[in-house]
Amino acid sequence: MRVLSALLLAAALATPVAAETVLIRDGRVVTNGTAGVIENGDVLIVDGRISAVGANVNAPAGARIVEANGRYVTPGAFAAMSEIGLSEISGSGAPNDATVNSDDISAAADAGRAFNPAVTAVAVTRMEGVTRAAIAPSRTGTIFGGRGALVSMDGEPDSLFRQNAFMVVELGETGASRAGGSRASLWPAFEAALRDAREYPNRYRSGQGGAILSELDAAALQPFARGQGLFLVHIENAADIRRLIRFKRDNPGLRFAIHGGAEAWQVADELARAQIPVIVDPLSNLPDRFERLSARLDNAAILERAGVAVAIAPAPGSVDAHQARLVLQLAGNAVANGMDWGAAFAAVSRTPAEIFGVGSQVGRLERNYQADVVIWDGDPLQVTSAPDVVFIEGVERPLASRQTLLRDRYHPSRREP
Repeated sequence: MRVLSALLLAAALATPVAAETVLIRDGRVVTNGTAGVIENGDVLIVDGRISAVGANVNAPAGARIVEANGRYVTPGAFAAMSEIGLSEISGSGAPNDATVNSDDISAAADAGRAFNPAVTAVAVTRMEGVTRAAIAPSRTGTIFGGRGALVSMDGEPDSLFRQNAFMVVELGETGASRAGGSRASLWPAFEAALRDAREYPNRYRSGQGGAILSELDAAALQPFARGQGLFLVHIENAADIRRLIRFKRDNPGLRFAIHGGAEAWQVADELARAQIPVIVDPLSNLPDRFERLSARLDNAAILERAGVAVAIAPAPGSVDAHQARLVLQLAGNAVANGMDWGAAFAAVSRTPAEIFGVGSQVGRLERNYQADVVIWDGDPLQVTSAPDVVFIEGVERPLASRQTLLRDRYHPSRREP
């Protein structure tokens, strides 16, 4: 019976993958694009992509009609930083691939190779309206946290859609502690690592070796050191951020985004001029360590008004394999502390896609974008709201998880008399 129950559970979670032609009609359509919010708008999905958005869109013959009845219709949310799919049980070693404990590998650590689309958190996250996520290991033994990947919440075997999407690097207090205990050694170590990577493989083949990096890590870091990828920098205080801005000015070919930025509001104008995006946690307001002494709740609002590209995610150290679904709640808190609603919703949908280089594919309801579409029973940034319908690449996905299926299976109302 236990085996049979497990098989039935797996079958219930399986979804037939077949994109269809769907017209979502009469919704409050949040396009995240130039059209803004379209009242009484329609969204036409054909072959997994958005075919048309606007008022009074005609349904092709044979199209399925989904009546939104004035409900919010939005792009799916994008979790800008997560460990989802890297861990089934965070507190246990065997099913936890989010932490790299060896010092033998750092920059070469590859989140994409550890991602498991079958973990239970994927379905739970999808049920909350999150359709995409950026994932990376939470810790290594050096200043390099490894290569992150971009994944879909469809639960399919091919749901990893961009590998080696970014390189995580620690350039704040954590990085200093791993590079000799001081920022005085941190930045020289970072610069030496970039030189090792740029000179790979010649210096390694000649027997010289790297000043900082092993051959494996140098090979992994090389594309990023040559400006062919994004550095996602964990950094918090204003002094460190100014140091990063100066470094980018001296190395204009490199691409950076900040994750953390608790004191970024102090240098908002400088960040805007440098065109460095910031991924912030709107709930980071406690001076829990020295690099966050000036943290404040309206950080996201100040940055957005200054023209900084702002995304929203849990702060470094708070990222979890099971809580990516809470990004919409975090965005709601940003609105409560002064951020514009549209900017806050973009910060958990369009802006993360743009930061990670897929802004031409997801994050908007516009023609030719992938059809990640969510219909909500209320304001998506209100904690009491939930999705009624979720499409990922034009396929309606089940709003069920292992937890809900077990609840329904064993609920007292289902017991036989």
